[in-house]
Amino acid sequence: MLICEHVALAPLTTLGVGGPARYFAEARSEAEVIEAVEFARSRQLPLFVLGGGSNLLVADAGFAGLVLKVGIAGSWNFTTPHQDVLFTACAGEDWDTLVAQTVEANCAGLECLSGIPGTVGGTPVQNVGAYGQEVSETIREVRVLDLQSLQIRTLSNAECGFTYRSSIFDTTERDRYVILQVSFALRHGGRPGVRYADLQKFFAQTASGPTLAEVRAAVREIRHRKAMLIVPGDEDARSAGSFFKNPIVPQSFFEELSARVESRGLKLPSYPAADGFRKLPAAWLVEQAGFAKGYTKGPAGISRRHALAIVNRGDATAADIIALKDEIQARVLNEFGIELQPEPVFVGF
Repeated sequence: MLICEHVALAPLTTLGVGGPARYFAEARSEAEVIEAVEFARSRQLPLFVLGGGSNLLVADAGFAGLVLKVGIAGSWNFTTPHQDVLFTACAGEDWDTLVAQTVEANCAGLECLSGIPGTVGGTPVQNVGAYGQEVSETIREVRVLDLQSLQIRTLSNAECGFTYRSSIFDTTERDRYVILQVSFALRHGGRPGVRYADLQKFFAQTASGPTLAEVRAAVREIRHRKAMLIVPGDEDARSAGSFFKNPIVPQSFFEELSARVESRGLKLPSYPAADGFRKLPAAWLVEQAGFAKGYTKGPAGISRRHALAIVNRGDATAADIIALKDEIQARVLNEFGIELQPEPVFVGF
């Protein structure tokens, strides 16, 4: 396997910022993944596993170890004895291509996750979700390389420890596993998910329930309107997607904050979360804290179409992105007492 040196990482990310990798390799098989890991260990190098680069912020100094891009391709499906259809895809497969395949096969469960950039291997890490669906709802198992033993294992859904926008892969077992493939159990002939407000509004005038294909098309259209669909030449799409997670707060805090907000003539939007908790829209908090769509801070800014997307206006550095992130977090904390948590993975900081 070819190991390259001083490889620019910015072009491999959707934000387009950051310095080089000291070493870089692309593995196209499980054996090459192990080979790359052994290379890093033999030189005592830190290891970072790169997927589609859609949820990353790379430091301006780059990464001083080995960046391993998992490029293992392939996907297949079969019907289980319980009549679910099990779709299995290798980590390097393009995510939206897989979603398209499931919709074409008339299998429900991933249609609302259409248009999300990146690869299959990245989806379990942060329990990717959008428009009322999360991958954890359909993941049956995840095939991984355990870096503690250098053995290949299969983890069940329960063993992945999924929570809102998180899993063991980015919390308790961060840096322990390299994801090799993921299996999803989908419902053949199942009804599409239209739980999210944007989708319900989109289909409000539709007499009959939408098909899976219609929901997929609607999600991609809504994402495009919000610059959350990667379109070449679209400045507002030069982002890492939503930069902040929607905060989940205790009911008591929500009620207290809601009262304070109402005293200012505003209504605090929220959504049900776990028992005793409410989910607040981070985009609303950002805008009410004074950051309108299109806000600019030097060469970085906020998308003109989505308040949660921090964008690279052309020649931003990672430091520019961090400065804007810090400003947003500080003002939201001051205004609402909520510390917004970033969604992207920070590399090299």
